Amino acid sequence: MEEAQSSDIAAIGDRVRFQVVDEETGIIESVEERTSVLSRAARTEGNRGAGQSEREQVIIANADQALFIFAAASPIPNYKMLDRFLVAGEQSGIDKLMIVVNKIDLEDPTDVRARFAVYEQIGYDILYTCALQGIGVDNLRDRLAGRISVFTGPSGVGKTSLLNAIQPGLGRAVKAVGSREEGLHTTRDSALIKLENGGYLADTPGIRSLTLWDIEPEELDAYFVEIAPYVEQCRFGDCTHGSEPG
Repeated sequence: MEEAQSSDIAAIGDRVRFQVVDEETGIIESVEERTSVLSRAARTEGNRGAGQSEREQVIIANADQALFIFAAASPIPNYKMLDRFLVAGEQSGIDKLMIVVNKIDLEDPTDVRARFAVYEQIGYDILYTCALQGIGVDNLRDRLAGRISVFTGPSGVGKTSLLNAIQPGLGRAVKAVGSREEGLHTTRDSALIKLENGGYLADTPGIRSLTLWDIEPEELDAYFVEIAPYVEQCRFGDCTHGSEPG
């Protein structure tokens, strides 16, 4: 059987050695070893989402902070998708994982905080923001200073609007959410942006579906932070913590 491969020779965030061809172009000669890599399964041909695949799609390499951006509403948050992002983040080797709940102005803030409280209870930092009103923007800007960070999450949650609020003058294009509450792709390509207060931020295209890369079902317990401390107490080495007794 053919080994699983990466769809990217070099990805955003990679440190590379290259040969200069002229003032505007160069040839990558080698990619240095990655300290972290956030990935998903590459999209299969003819499939709108990321499906079963033998190829890895790197979201970012060498980041030391990942911020998973979801909206309080419009689009409605998909908590199962957030769980998958957190599992991918725990697998990635990235030092700091954070949840950002944007568009906090569209719902009762108390209700929104209650819905996301379980993630705080298991140890994840959560920032509540509104890019249009500037709520939480200063705090978010401070969290990004001096680090290599990535914004990732579903389409339409306001990742690019937050980036424009953090660093006015960028003028990156944004779009409204579609009538079916589906996010619309505005950012087509990933970009690593130098921040005025130090550090870099990768703005990535919205993701409509996320399939985990290189994680078997029996390995999932290691990446759920609320389960991992109890794994050694389990009676079965390949337990899925679902239907097994005890």
